[in-house]
Order: sequence, then structure tokens, then C-alpha cells
Amino acid sequence: MTPCVLALGGHDFTSQPPDRALGELLLRLATERAAGRPRISLLTVDDPEMAARVGRFHSAFEARPCDSSAISLPELAGRRQELRDRLLAQDLIYVSGADLHGLLGTWDATRLGEILTLAWRRGIVLAGESAGAMCWFDAGITSSSGHAEPGAGLGLLGGSLCVHYSSEPDRREAYLQAVADGMPDGYGIDDHAGLIWDGGPSPFAVTARRGARAYRVAARETGVAESPLPARFLPAPAPSVMREDIAEFRRIRSIRRRAGWPS
Repeated sequence: MTPCVLALGGHDFTSQPPDRALGELLLRLATERAAGRPRISLLTVDDPEMAARVGRFHSAFEARPCDSSAISLPELAGRRQELRDRLLAQDLIYVSGADLHGLLGTWDATRLGEILTLAWRRGIVLAGESAGAMCWFDAGITSSSGHAEPGAGLGLLGGSLCVHYSSEPDRREAYLQAVADGMPDGYGIDDHAGLIWDGGPSPFAVTARRGARAYRVAARETGVAESPLPARFLPAPAPSVMREDIAEFRRIRSIRRRAGWPS
């Protein structure tokens, strides 16, 4: 099975139409690779906001035809075989946005990069947004230190990537300068836009929000050129009434328990 990577400029697991559309894309990519019911996992890092992200992730997929799970790297860092077995049992692994330097540093310490490289070679879809998208490339633009600067990635995909391309002008400016200074050519991706590598030499672009785009960025004799890529628009699926009913039921039950009422 051919390796597949989905890089997203920015995304969350909310009920907003662009996020629902990208969630549907994740499910489709996992289903295409699955032998049975698709398995989708969120690979989490030590982040104070991660618990809320995990909750939104489960809400996004609990009413869909798949098995979703969150795999905590901090919890399994010392159990490498278990971490390996769980990751290689997935059809799609999603890496959430984080600190690119910290992310790759943690992967080096736990040898997670070796496991993810094996997953990629086996055809398990690797996906992610922000740092979780840049990590697959040779290089990206990180704001880990408080300002935008180049950072190294895992190198599964050649070239470079800059995320949040239009929403963070400082990051885009730093990327253009880095490419002019010798960083490998690559791509810029807006929030709610993405690029898919699926066996071909070049990616194809998708967008879940009107106006969100992906760009080819390359050094030329006359300067650095930005070329918008043609993109397929992803319409948002209708909200799941079942999922919304479940969420409302849980909210009411939580209120009743806090009030000491019978649930």
C-alpha cells in the first residue's frame, strides 16, 4: 500500500462546517486503507490543552463508522513495544499541533520517529495540523521560541512546509526569507486547507473553507515565487443529530450529578 500523508495548515475537531468537512476527509482516508472498520487515533503530547482536544476528537468521531482512540505519548514513552503495537494497528494516525522543536525532541528521545516511519511505509495514513503537519517534512517554520524561525522535521517528505500561512503574516514572511536563504522549496497552507501525498510525486490540494488556499513556494532568480494551487473544495456533511443528542444528554446528566439529583 502506498504511503499517504495529509498535511493541514490548521484544524480542530469542532462542529463548525470546515472542521466537519476535514473530519469527513480523515474518515474517508482511513476507510480506504482499512481491512474492516477503520481505526483512527489521535497521538497526544504533554500539553495543558490536550485534554480538551481529546474530548473534541472523540465527539467528532463517536457517531461515525470508525473506532477512535487517543494514544498518549507521555503515558507510553517507557513502554515502547506497547506504543509500537498500538500505533501500527491504526489506519490513520493524527498528530495534533504543538511545539515543533519540542515535538521532534520528544520523538527523538522515545524513538517514536522510527515507529512513525514504519507506519508510513506500511501505508498507514499520517495526518496532522500545524506542527503535526510540518513534522513530516525536511523543515518548517516554528514559533517555538516566541518568534517565527526555521525548524527541522522528520524528513519523510522532501522539502519544507509553512502552516497558518495567511493568518500569521510573520510566519509567512519568515518562510519566504528562509527559502530565499536556502531552505528547500515547499508549500504554504492556510488554516482549513491541506495537501495530500498519496503515492504521486506531487500533492493535491483540498480546502474546507472558501478563500483558504495552498501555495507552492519556490526560489527563483528573481526572488521567491508563491503559486496558488488548484484545490478541491470539501463540503461539510450535515451535523449528526445523534452526536448532538448524545452531547446534550451528557451535559444534562453532568448538571444533575453536580446538583445531587438522581440521574
